Amino acid sequence: MAGSSQDKLFIPRLAVIGVGLIGGSLALALKQAGAVGEVVGIGRGLANLETALRLGVIDRIESDTVAGVADADLVFLATPVLSLAAVAARVLPAMKPGAILTDGGSVKGAVIEAIAPLVPAGIHFVPGHPIAGTEKSGAEAAFPTLYQGRRCILTPTAATDPDALDLVRRVWEVAGSEVVVMGVEKHDRVLAAISHLPHMVAYALVNAVGAYDRYQENILEYSAGGFRDFTRIASSDPTMWRDIAVTNREALLEMIEQFETHLAELKEDIRRSDAERLYEFFLRSKQSRDAIL
Repeated sequence: MAGSSQDKLFIPRLAVIGVGLIGGSLALALKQAGAVGEVVGIGRGLANLETALRLGVIDRIESDTVAGVADADLVFLATPVLSLAAVAARVLPAMKPGAILTDGGSVKGAVIEAIAPLVPAGIHFVPGHPIAGTEKSGAEAAFPTLYQGRRCILTPTAATDPDALDLVRRVWEVAGSEVVVMGVEKHDRVLAAISHLPHMVAYALVNAVGAYDRYQENILEYSAGGFRDFTRIASSDPTMWRDIAVTNREALLEMIEQFETHLAELKEDIRRSDAERLYEFFLRSKQSRDAIL
């Protein structure tokens, strides 16, 4: 296994499957830290891989997934959630003994359920999720400081090798993240609240305003800073968020219902012109928001 708990982290060969914002930024962070030898970029989009190569995100393009992971010490899956299991099924039999497979999927329960049974003896699986991102995608969006000051959650299974877990922890620490080890169910419910629900609300808000037809013109053209800032995440990759909504369905529905309760409360206060209750509602929200800054 690459590196050890006593040595400076060094991964001789890293294979990144899905060289976009998440996978590309990890590669750049490890390169900048001198913690990786060769980075192999694997993906279906040749133009994106060629861009990644030109920008120095990766060192080599490999169109054959199996060949790309054959000699890798660490394989990072950075593809949409619904594709992770299929990609893992292809690469796991081709990985060398002692190699580690990890991922950056925003949903962990469904991913672990699908991948864990596929892991052969001698290969280590460490599920993970870096909580970082922007609304941009592709190799051009990658930058080495994406993970600085952010959190990365690891959700090891009962079969996860402790040394493999330690190495993946160190990978994310070198990238600048605070690493938290968490149970799978807690991860999916926490992320449904702090990440998945806000994206659903942003998408719904843009669609609601865009569909407003009292006037012939598109009133979205009048949107200013507040609307644009609030809905920035609605520019995120639709494929990624479709997959998240499907795979974290129960936790996300729970949070949408929670949101609907509070929105209904606000709607009723507005309907009744209840200035005192409106003030209390806004104040409670402001205090909660200010407390996390």
